[in-house]
Amino acid sequence: MNINHEVLNRKMKEKGIRSSYQRLRILAYLNSVESHPTVDEIYHALMADIPSLSKATIYNTLHTFVDAGLVRTLSIEDAELRYDYEIENHGHFQCQRCGSIYNFKINIDEVSINGLQDFEIKEKNVYFKGLCPACQNKIK
Repeated sequence: MNINHEVLNRKMKEKGIRSSYQRLRILAYLNSVESHPTVDEIYHALMADIPSLSKATIYNTLHTFVDAGLVRTLSIEDAELRYDYEIENHGHFQCQRCGSIYNFKINIDEVSINGLQDFEIKEKNVYFKGLCPACQNKIK
């Protein structure tokens, strides 16, 4: 789902985010990958093209994007926070062998939730873990 830089600049402007070269490149990277990258992965992917890029800049940029609703966080693993350009509700499946994370469609609003009627739900996530088809084929 690659979107050109003009569209990404417009998305940032619509969310009240001042565009910069580094912010644009970080958002473009998130848009171009399906891997739900960590800060380290984003840093290593962009550092060759942007030698002045720091992890602090990436953290600050991602925080700005998340606060604006432009990107969402994914905490499918205990120790790592990942970032997802797809902000519409969907589920995630993580392969326990190769670590790949896949999006899948689910209508989260139709999932039956009993016992939380008096709670204010601010975020809904559905995570599954198991083996992806490629890893299943390696085992056979």
